[in-house]
Amino acid sequence: MNRVQELIGLFGDPDDPTNPVGRSALLAADERGELSAAGEDLLDRFGFGAEFVPSELGGRLDQLDSLVRVAREVFRRDVGLGLGYGVTSFMAAVNVWAGGSPQQRKHLAGLLLDGAKVSVAYHELAYGNDFLRNEFTARRIPGGYVLDGTKQVINNADRAAAWVLFARTDPAPGARSHSVLLTGPEDCGEGLAFLPRYRTAGVRGCHLTGLDFRDCAIPAGALVGEEGHGAELALRSFQITRSALPGMAVGTVDTCLRTVLRFALGRRLYRGRVLDLPHATTTLTGAFTDLLLCDSLALAAARAVHLLPGQSSVTGAAVKYLVPRLLGRTAGDLSVILGARFYVREGEHAVFGKHLRDLPVLSLGHAGSTACLATLIPQLPRLARNPGPPAPNPLFTPGGTLTPGIPYEELTLATDGDALGGVLGAVPEVSDAYTAALLRQLAEELTVVRAEALALPPAERTPLAGPASFRLADRYAQLLAAAAATGVWRAATDGFLADPAWLAAALHRTAARLGLRPAPPPSGTAARVRAELLRRYDEHRSFDLYDLSLDG
Repeated sequence: MNRVQELIGLFGDPDDPTNPVGRSALLAADERGELSAAGEDLLDRFGFGAEFVPSELGGRLDQLDSLVRVAREVFRRDVGLGLGYGVTSFMAAVNVWAGGSPQQRKHLAGLLLDGAKVSVAYHELAYGNDFLRNEFTARRIPGGYVLDGTKQVINNADRAAAWVLFARTDPAPGARSHSVLLTGPEDCGEGLAFLPRYRTAGVRGCHLTGLDFRDCAIPAGALVGEEGHGAELALRSFQITRSALPGMAVGTVDTCLRTVLRFALGRRLYRGRVLDLPHATTTLTGAFTDLLLCDSLALAAARAVHLLPGQSSVTGAAVKYLVPRLLGRTAGDLSVILGARFYVREGEHAVFGKHLRDLPVLSLGHAGSTACLATLIPQLPRLARNPGPPAPNPLFTPGGTLTPGIPYEELTLATDGDALGGVLGAVPEVSDAYTAALLRQLAEELTVVRAEALALPPAERTPLAGPASFRLADRYAQLLAAAAATGVWRAATDGFLADPAWLAAALHRTAARLGLRPAPPPSGTAARVRAELLRRYDEHRSFDLYDLSLDG
């Protein structure tokens, strides 16, 4: 993909101390609590905002997985830059692409193509993810609305040219009480004040502030879609952003793995390299395996928006729940190898600590782990009753071309099948006996999960369900990840992705996390995965599904 290689070339050598967007410069900006000015200038020159704009409006957004790949290269360098420069704008814009008028879409596209920022404000601190309880109001008046209330912890609120606001337009309870509005500083007069900036442990360069509205009149044209349909619009938009953001974060842990592997190769302990210690080599190959597993689910979720839009409410929630969780655990495991060095905020290993601080932000926001599981729980019985046919190979083809455009109108709030899960029970004969046994074991676990889902009493099918229902949703999400990895292996025709070794390693780790006590992998499995890890490191290639040259 030429845009990815172009961006890699623009970022240049991360180890060059004179590079204005190299590791040292980005770390220095983070220490100052600033986004890298050189990084923002680079993304301006690249036209990063165009990645968030549909092609029919002059942008480059044709495939969600293509956006993920481009943004991954920014996240590989700096999570704060990825979120602070543009991804927050994407999270805001999808509401307008999905429900806005032609005039609103044209206006917002123009802002993003000019490099402007857009902020989104769904929640209020008092209510967290329960945004239907929000108190921020938009009261209808002749010719417009009057805004009253406060939105806190908004990225770029004081730097944005426009805001997408989720507001109460009806005092009555229920899903029809809220609407989405597109407005900006030019619409607001003295009725707007900016809150002080919030200090954060991670993404310290991001500008998190807030908006305080008092009797602030805005025009009627600010309404996005229909009044009272804000919840539905937001939930459809979540399917897109949940499906995209976790895949971007894969680049962050790719850098973590590369940093620790460099240390393990260069550091000598007990008369040998750290890499040759059993614990170290197991941790590193396990991290590589989990990176491929996470990227498989991220790929399937992003492409499902196009190929299986009626199931994106499930795949999007599963990937947004599981991938940040697994990536965080992977980075934590890798930190053990670095030891005390991962606390150091200077030098060649400092980027690891920065990424470790920044990663948790990706599990929060408008779609935290609990919110994602709560999305899955009510749908588990439906998935069990109507799984449908297994997903086709194009869902699992890295870099595969799709019909351009995101089918916003086909996104539904309730799933119409379980094509991804169905892959576990529909794999052709596998010649590798160990991999075949793992697939049977995981397919049996999926059968158990479906049976337990069907047995859930009505009270356990709501967001107020007990811990057992949340554990059931967690098991299902892990099985979807195993299914996605299986699909990627099944669709591969050559190279490492067609080797059953990595799939066996990924399925074994999934089965172990599920408590299934799988048999140990054959001795050659870990050796083949380790050899591929070292080859990619030596050739300076990415550790994800794309095996991409990082030399630009």
